[in-house]
Amino acid sequence: MRDRKACAFITRMCLAVPLIVMPMISRAEPIEDASETGRLLAILLDAGRGAIAKNQDLINDASKANKGYTSEVFERQVAEDFQQRTGIALTNLEGAQIPLMAKPLLSRLMQEAKKTIDTYQSVINVPGFAYKGLIPATFGTETATRFQSWSGIYLKQTAPSHLVRNPRNRPDDYESASFSQFSTSLSQQVPDKVFSEVTDDGKYVRVLLPLFYKQACLACHGEPKGQRDISGYPREGAKEGELGGAISVKVPMK
Repeated sequence: MRDRKACAFITRMCLAVPLIVMPMISRAEPIEDASETGRLLAILLDAGRGAIAKNQDLINDASKANKGYTSEVFERQVAEDFQQRTGIALTNLEGAQIPLMAKPLLSRLMQEAKKTIDTYQSVINVPGFAYKGLIPATFGTETATRFQSWSGIYLKQTAPSHLVRNPRNRPDDYESASFSQFSTSLSQQVPDKVFSEVTDDGKYVRVLLPLFYKQACLACHGEPKGQRDISGYPREGAKEGELGGAISVKVPMK
């Protein structure tokens, strides 16, 4: 009789305690988080490059002194482009449905991007000469370098070796091998499609966002091939839609 009462008591207690189901943690989840984080970082860096390209005529206008192209103006333009491309508002990263690791990284990358614009303010606003040195490529290199120093996450704009102007952007072996996978048709079919892969025996996820020449790029990279552009480099003779490079990210799986 006593045993029956004890069993009944235990049964009531078990029913009263809510059932807690622990989620199964799969290897796929951290891989997907790392891949998505890499994708978002690549798109954000490219959005900054795009903002510079769209404002290149203003930046290089030798007739104007104070051009009003501040880091705040730049930030608004980048945030708008980033939201159009990803659906994510940079002003509300805490509430965004993105990997937790991505939130502080995106915030910091934007900070570093704004620092680049601030650094060039004294040059941008000097009248009398056109080329100010602030172009999409220099923006990408300087911003990515500082971000990598802070975060430890590899972030680089690169290109096939025959298109590289700055030796710092030369592709590594993995990037060089990956360029053969990028079809020019992707520029029209799947905007912002990334290629991601687990590498180094599971230690990293590598993410590549292909970059295709847009109309704004052709002033420096288009026809006539071989003619010097405003920065002094010979033009590549590129056409709109052709592969121009990639944003490369290497996210550790720790």
